[in-house]
Amino acid sequence: MPSMGSRRDSIFSSSIEFAVTAFILLVISVSGNGIPQIVRDADYLLSFRSGIAADPGNVLKSWNSSHFHACNWTGVTCSQGKDRVLELDLSGKSLHGVIAPALSNLFYLAVLDLSGNFFRGRIPSELGLISRLKQLSFQSNLLEGEIPAEFGNLHQLVYLNLGSNELTVNCSRFQELELAGNNVSGELPSVVGDLSTSLLQLHLEENLIYGFIPPSISNLANLTLLNLSFNLFNGSIPSEIGRMNKLERVYLSSNLLSGHIPAAFGDIPHLGLLDLSRNKLSGTIPDSLSDLTQLRRVWLNNNQLSGTVPPSLGNCVNLEILDLSHNRIGGKIPREVAGLRSLKIYLNLSSNLLDGPLPLELSKMDMVLAIDLSSNYLTDTIPSQLGSCIALESLNLSFNLLEGPLPISIGNLPYLQVLDMSVNHLSGQIPVSIQLSSTLKLLNFSFNDFSGFVTNEGAFESLTVDSFLGNKGLCGTISGMPSCQKKRVHRFLVFTITLTLFGIFCCLVCIYGRPLVLKSRSRGSVRAFSGTEEDEEQDRNEPQFRRISYQQLVEATSGFDDSSLIGSGRFGHVYKGTLPDGTKIAVKVLDLKIDGEVTGSFKRECQVLKRTRHRNLIRIITACSRPDFKALVLPLMANGSLESHLHPSHDSGSSLSLTQVVNICGDIAEGLAYLHHHSPVQVVHCDLKPSNILLDDDMTALVSDFGIARLVKEGNGEVDSSSYLSTEGLLCGSIGYIAPEYGMGKHASTLGDVYSYGVLLLEIVIGKRPTDVIYQAGSSMREWVKSLYPYLLDPVIDQALERFPPPVAPSVSDKVWRQVVMELIELGLMCTQSSPSLRPPAIDVALEMGQLKDYLSRDVHLTIEDPSWE
Repeated sequence: MPSMGSRRDSIFSSSIEFAVTAFILLVISVSGNGIPQIVRDADYLLSFRSGIAADPGNVLKSWNSSHFHACNWTGVTCSQGKDRVLELDLSGKSLHGVIAPALSNLFYLAVLDLSGNFFRGRIPSELGLISRLKQLSFQSNLLEGEIPAEFGNLHQLVYLNLGSNELTVNCSRFQELELAGNNVSGELPSVVGDLSTSLLQLHLEENLIYGFIPPSISNLANLTLLNLSFNLFNGSIPSEIGRMNKLERVYLSSNLLSGHIPAAFGDIPHLGLLDLSRNKLSGTIPDSLSDLTQLRRVWLNNNQLSGTVPPSLGNCVNLEILDLSHNRIGGKIPREVAGLRSLKIYLNLSSNLLDGPLPLELSKMDMVLAIDLSSNYLTDTIPSQLGSCIALESLNLSFNLLEGPLPISIGNLPYLQVLDMSVNHLSGQIPVSIQLSSTLKLLNFSFNDFSGFVTNEGAFESLTVDSFLGNKGLCGTISGMPSCQKKRVHRFLVFTITLTLFGIFCCLVCIYGRPLVLKSRSRGSVRAFSGTEEDEEQDRNEPQFRRISYQQLVEATSGFDDSSLIGSGRFGHVYKGTLPDGTKIAVKVLDLKIDGEVTGSFKRECQVLKRTRHRNLIRIITACSRPDFKALVLPLMANGSLESHLHPSHDSGSSLSLTQVVNICGDIAEGLAYLHHHSPVQVVHCDLKPSNILLDDDMTALVSDFGIARLVKEGNGEVDSSSYLSTEGLLCGSIGYIAPEYGMGKHASTLGDVYSYGVLLLEIVIGKRPTDVIYQAGSSMREWVKSLYPYLLDPVIDQALERFPPPVAPSVSDKVWRQVVMELIELGLMCTQSSPSLRPPAIDVALEMGQLKDYLSRDVHLTIEDPSWE
């Protein structure tokens, strides 16, 4: 029997429990904020259940009024603390009913999958409020009506599947539809043709869309870009695509498309890019492509095409890339195609059935960077005229039937890095010019009939015997190669005979050739006895860096006087000067007092400028380095920087015309595309802004200041970590131009440069520095411009046209000028998207700017030629 004391304690304890419980209930009754969130979420789920009319599988039996056990209900997944609902997956349960809007209150919901059921009616627009939603699938239901526009607010959504329903799209004002990389599946419905006629770009790439491409897509008459690549489309390409006469870029690559390439592509007058690669297309290449005078880039590789290379492709005088590799194309390489001087990026005809000799017209490609004709049946000798392709960086003629010697001129190509001549019938000695090349890195001479002595010096220093296999006549000091010791006697005899003959020849020259030499000297035209035209050509092509002493720089800049100062940066100052021969120079002197980063910056900039060559990149004259002084000597740009023209210190406004602005923006894009895609080593600039864009005498733009640039190792895409490239601790650019991902710890990338370029475009059009926008509006340049869309842009465009006046009668071309400004804004917004994967690569940006330049120049020409404007 318990004592009175213990009973009192028990009563007291019970009283406290009652009081605490009463207080909690009182708080709950006064304010609903005390209700556990899982109870609230359970109520929302039960509201959703009330919209289900039939549950034939009785899968929702566990959904009862026991709110605290909602995490155990079928299809429900909660957080680790079991206080919030994170996932609702009722896929394939054969449920009938409607989708209740109450689900929108599940604010922490990340996955919502109701696919494979019989839900009817409309999709509640309230679902666009679930901001944390990452995966949403209503596939294979009976839903109808419009896709809610509020879905555009689901910024974290990475998977969306609304296929196999009866939904429509109401987007009459859309200009761009971007659903790339969202794992969207199902067929592309024919109602795609009912999208807005204002639609300019359709991005559906990198999804799981299957079935035919509906012919109704041709109803999108104003579409300029169509991207359906990296999907599962099958069937043939609809010929109706030829009706879309405003298309400029078509990407249908990496699908399962079959049938012939429609001749109707030739009816699209402004088509500049056509990518049909990696499909199952068959038949011949249509001659109608030759009607596309603006065609710049063509990828038809990795298909099952047959026939021959159409000679009519030679009419595509703006073609920069032609890739027909990995097909079944036969016949000879047409002279008309081989002679396309416009091919300045690459020609790839490899892995086909081509035969016959290499056409001499290939020598006309003096701008092409790469030629790949490997894995064909090409015969005869390699023409020495290939040495005229002076910009060539990669040449692959392997796996053919070529014979004869390897021309000396190949080794004299000034920028050649890759040379593959393996598996042919080439003979003779490997030219010394190849071994003396300072640029060659990858070489393969295996399985030919080469002979002679080979040393492990020069370009052959890092090679092994693998690069020379199958050449029985070769010997030398290459690792793994047979020694030439057994042939020393033979070589001695040959040397003796050669020396004797040479002596006889010299005697004959002394006896009979002296009068001729004297006569030549009298005319001032004597050459060194060993000189050749090829040597002189090599000397002209080889970059020469002048020797300029520190004292000469002091004299040229008046002792680095302040009167010669023309600019300052984070690492030093820039002075203008004049050399004794009259050459105007800019001397970038680094401040060695700052810290050790300066030396790294100096080495980094030297490496970039030494290894890159392009008309839109600043070139280096020389460098001057002493323990107490480091400077770069550059050409002085007569028109200063773009910054000085966009934001002059006086109030007179910009002196640039709209044509100059477009040309400058195009130049910058070309320079950036070279750095990212075509230079010997990939370069990320990291500080693209107007003050780092210089303008020469002809107002050609040159990208400069590579002090914090990143160089990327070839092949693996990683940032080079060698000491002279270290940029650890350096900001990846300047405030306002820095890509948002850099602030989240991401590494510098080429797409970060594209972001900076986009900001620069917007700055040019808007007339404000990005820092001004940040300080005044509290937002980035992109966000501020987007806030003007679409109804407040007209005044901005008017102001832009006042700053950049048209060069001809504005009354005639006003519509064109406004369109050009709008295109610049659109491209700027495209380049500054927050997600790097959504930004276009620099090579596409350059293409876009090139087309804009062509469009503007055509209008200027027509306006000037039209006398009615007076």
